Amino acid sequence: MSETPPPPPRRLPLDWIAASLKRERARAGLSLSELAKRAGIAKSTLSQLEAGSGNPSVETLWSLGVALGVPFSALVEPPVSAVRVIRAGQGPTVASEQANFAATLLSACPPGARRDVYHLRMEPGAVRESEPHIPGTVEHLVVCDGRVKAGPRGEIVELNPGDYLTYRGDLPHSYEALAPGTSFVLVMQHV
Repeated sequence: MSETPPPPPRRLPLDWIAASLKRERARAGLSLSELAKRAGIAKSTLSQLEAGSGNPSVETLWSLGVALGVPFSALVEPPVSAVRVIRAGQGPTVASEQANFAATLLSACPPGARRDVYHLRMEPGAVRESEPHIPGTVEHLVVCDGRVKAGPRGEIVELNPGDYLTYRGDLPHSYEALAPGTSFVLVMQHV
């Protein structure tokens, strides 16, 4: 009996991203050109994203979040209801350009609290390099399945299911799956 492959990650509705980018850019008082420059992306890419088109990667959205001084979740979080259930394999998911890596936002930081919770899936084959997040960010990682090497540059550790790791997320860091079907929960704490 053959196993059915998992469905591809659900794409984020681009209108959420477009509205969030416009809102945060206006809040920061930045022009389209200035934000694109600070994020290190093409102005045309930012213009497309604000128009609700394009296919943003994790790297592009992280760069924009850092340039705007907001967590990644501020750009991708859907409208919130009083009760929220996210079934396995569902939820707003963004894929990486660097590795077979996808991040699904499970819970964004509510006002007054400063943390976001993600479920991440990764396959062996490439390292997911992450640039520093906003100052004061701390990451907490718990492995669910598979094995992963993660941590800041020079302090990478190998983790097995159930292992926990915490480190500064405002320094360059990386994740690498060592086994097929690797998944882990990542809590990003912002100060």
